[in-house]
Amino acid sequence: MKTRALLLIVIFHLTTWLVAQNQVIIPDTLSGTEFNLNLQNGTFVFYAGQPTNTMGVNGNILGPTLLMNMGNFVDITVNNNLGETTTIHWHGMHVSASNDGGPHTTIASGTSWNPKFTVMDKAGTYWYHPHLHEKTNEHVSKGIAGFIIVRDSEEAGLELPRSYGVDDFPLVIQTKDFDADNQIVAPSNSDDVVMVNATINPQLDVPAQVVRLRLLNGSSMRVFNIGLSGNSSFYQIGTDGGLLAEPVSITRLQMSPGERAELLIDFSGMEGQSIQLMSYASEFQNGLYGATYPGMMSMMTLNGYNPNPLNGSNFNIINFQVVSQTENPVTTIPSTLVEVNPIPESEANLTRNLTFTPETMGPDQLNGNFLINGSSFKMDVINYSIPLNNTEIWSIFNQSGIAHPFHIHDVQFFILDRNGNPPPASEQGRKDVIIIKPQETVRFITKFEDFANDSVPYMAHCHMLVHEDDGMMLQFEVVDETTQVRNTDWDNDDFYIYPNPISSNNQTLIISQKNNSLKKVEIFDANGRIQITLNTFIEQEKINVELNGMRKGIYFLKLYGTDSIHIKKLIIF
Repeated sequence: MKTRALLLIVIFHLTTWLVAQNQVIIPDTLSGTEFNLNLQNGTFVFYAGQPTNTMGVNGNILGPTLLMNMGNFVDITVNNNLGETTTIHWHGMHVSASNDGGPHTTIASGTSWNPKFTVMDKAGTYWYHPHLHEKTNEHVSKGIAGFIIVRDSEEAGLELPRSYGVDDFPLVIQTKDFDADNQIVAPSNSDDVVMVNATINPQLDVPAQVVRLRLLNGSSMRVFNIGLSGNSSFYQIGTDGGLLAEPVSITRLQMSPGERAELLIDFSGMEGQSIQLMSYASEFQNGLYGATYPGMMSMMTLNGYNPNPLNGSNFNIINFQVVSQTENPVTTIPSTLVEVNPIPESEANLTRNLTFTPETMGPDQLNGNFLINGSSFKMDVINYSIPLNNTEIWSIFNQSGIAHPFHIHDVQFFILDRNGNPPPASEQGRKDVIIIKPQETVRFITKFEDFANDSVPYMAHCHMLVHEDDGMMLQFEVVDETTQVRNTDWDNDDFYIYPNPISSNNQTLIISQKNNSLKKVEIFDANGRIQITLNTFIEQEKINVELNGMRKGIYFLKLYGTDSIHIKKLIIF
């Protein structure tokens, strides 16, 4: 087995350099305030012979880049012609939950979805992709994914490359597995084919000047260790949620699934040369999908993972062929970028603690499912009810044997620390995905503002799409406590909760109602854990809720009526 693996690696490195290069596809663009997206089946020729069945947006594979301006109100029509249900999620964008495109907002085959929202995000690189529960990986793997580029006045005032497809290039990096008939296999841990913008062995002609790359790790599982051939330096200028305060000079950038990064590379004086964008996976420690061993210990195996010449080996992602300069080239790297204002830790209202665990412990855990706080995702369970304008710290401990990229919808966050240590400069901007390694604790801070009282929850999940599909996901709702009402115009006099605040010595809470519409009561602690559930109240004008020795603190009551749901804060002192 070792001899075969070594032979595969040698063959892989030879073919990386000997196979003819293909000009990378640059996605078309759509701009303005109205966008029409058609989800469709198609075919695409990755290899000579039998075409591959694919899915795409306005084409056979991938989708157009959507160019948006901060502050614009956009009207999007998504037409589903796939012959099956799907969704479209605007990854990284700050929109209401009903516009977010999570697993609850399904688009049946032959129907359309029409989200409308104001672009509130800063200039940056975002993306869109399906998010149907248990089908996300298949739909993304077959080709549904596209960039969103947001522009704003602050970014426009900087001397940066921004001519799309000329000196500003969107590059989605993916790995896939193909069967003997050239068909995409999903799910699969045998993803040994690297592609950029659906192009295998890709080449990009870049001008001999400063060039901007917008990188997206669109893989299902694989982590990349980005670097240039010859260990040349490059500059990171942006993270998931926009530009950094200043360019960061680096030679390596780790990117996990779902993460984006904006880079500047100075190709000045290099006309006629070839430079490769690499993944230096040989430098990975165990416990990353992409390392020699995907688990933190070599005894932890993953079905189909080895032998694979990509795992634990350095490989070429794309070849840059340097050509002549454009007119009015950018030739310098700016010293500063935009103002970035991290949220002070002192402003946090509370800390939520999340723990990642395997469903089954032991050396075979990587082949099973993974849990968040001991639970798998359930469509009808709201894990957290978060008050509008809450500033929160989420502290996440990875107790499993493999690293997980964690993504949260609705908000961008700032990383506070990794195992108590400040994040590197490349992680000090706005983020919506963060990789958490085995036995590592990562804390981030964020604020839940602008959107509340929606009929649809937001998601937070592992962005390894196989793990997400298998239930490594939770959902939360943001509630406006000043109104106490969700999806309803209930009169506040329809029910009373008293005493509130309630003494810890008085353990009976009374709910009084007028129209006998109350069906269910749930009480959550500040971390979203259910403490009490009561069902069915038949003709009861007053309901006594025994608090059963609950500790002092802030809790939330969720009152289910016939047609509506109320959220009410409860204080025990």
